[in-house]
Amino acid sequence: MVGLLAAALPVSLAACAKGGSSASSGGGGGELTMWTHNAGNKAELAAIESIVADYNKSQTKYQVKVQAFPQDSYNQSVVAAAASKKLPCILDIDGPNVPNWAWAGYLAPLEGLDSTLSTFLPSVIGKYEGKTYSYGYYDVALVMVTRKSILDAYGIRIPTIDQPWAKDEFTAALTKIKQSGKYANPLDLATSFTGEWWPYAYSPMLQSFGGDLIDRNSYESADGVLNGPEAVEWATWFHGLVADGLAPLKSGADPAKDFINGKTAILYNGTWTATDTRTAFKDDTLFLPPPDLGQGPKIGGGSWQWGISANCQDTAGALDYMKFAAQDKYVAKVAGDTKNIPATDAAAATVAGYGPDGENQIFLEYAKKYAVLRPVTPGYPFIATEFTKTAQDIINGADPKSALDQAVKNIDANQKSNGYFK
Repeated sequence: MVGLLAAALPVSLAACAKGGSSASSGGGGGELTMWTHNAGNKAELAAIESIVADYNKSQTKYQVKVQAFPQDSYNQSVVAAAASKKLPCILDIDGPNVPNWAWAGYLAPLEGLDSTLSTFLPSVIGKYEGKTYSYGYYDVALVMVTRKSILDAYGIRIPTIDQPWAKDEFTAALTKIKQSGKYANPLDLATSFTGEWWPYAYSPMLQSFGGDLIDRNSYESADGVLNGPEAVEWATWFHGLVADGLAPLKSGADPAKDFINGKTAILYNGTWTATDTRTAFKDDTLFLPPPDLGQGPKIGGGSWQWGISANCQDTAGALDYMKFAAQDKYVAKVAGDTKNIPATDAAAATVAGYGPDGENQIFLEYAKKYAVLRPVTPGYPFIATEFTKTAQDIINGADPKSALDQAVKNIDANQKSNGYFK
């Protein structure tokens, strides 16, 4: 799961660095330092290093030097460097954290790249207050993974991008599978995953009901959207999946393996499962859209992206690299090597499976049609943590309205205490 399980950055830590960006590290002597979270991700790190090597060979004015960190410690390293004004010139950022890092003074806008980035998926562009701060090479899509033979066995309709399952149809399908007694898990929601997975995976379901994490008109309050009737309905449904025996309270350590081993009939997971499930089941494998829970199917958008720090002394050099690295061939390289959705159509056309009628083309279509960004506010990391705790309480049986009301109080208090991040 490339980049999706990174822990959210606490707002209180980010705020410590706000406004401090006059010093620099990584910009002197023609050397531009780059930080990445990919120390434990060989495929993505190798792809980035190949882009850097090409750039370094393409000119003599600048040389980019890569420093890779383990993902678990990456955010903390950035926070510490920001506090001491020693951020590198170029760094990667988990997409939903971009507004927080921009607000905190970590990032500089990407000036002059609007034309270059105009062909990228909107979900891979990091924006805050009308300015672009980052771009990514790929997105991922959440899907319902199952087998055609399973649906056929129970007379269940195969949904399409234009005619997804409605909520009641989805529930009826799961009930049929449960009544067969053949599968321990009619549905596996991958609830064993931690960190950013919970808001990434489950808040789109909330949005499909018509609720949200915060009012996106003002980004000041969650009242009425996170605790309104639609949100309560989502919470009741979410817990009901477990209470009615349609999904396990906690998934196994590897939900995809449980699906492949026949324990699970339908798996809610990401496009990163495609290789293993296709290897196991060949053409019997189906990657279906999430159900329409009232307001259309929704999936989380945005993964890891690249930006320039506000500490960088040589912004011109960093921008030169960023423009070079945004070429379609490099988008194709990173997306292809990590088995993710290419960020541009031109890149997609050159990546196996993403050309016209390719087996992966449906993932790109899902990303274009269904992807929703997590709230574009510096308060998002706190919101993410609060939603995760609340969703976990709800699925374990907490009263939906009370739990959501408390989450709203906490989120609103955080937004207010930070002056609504104005």
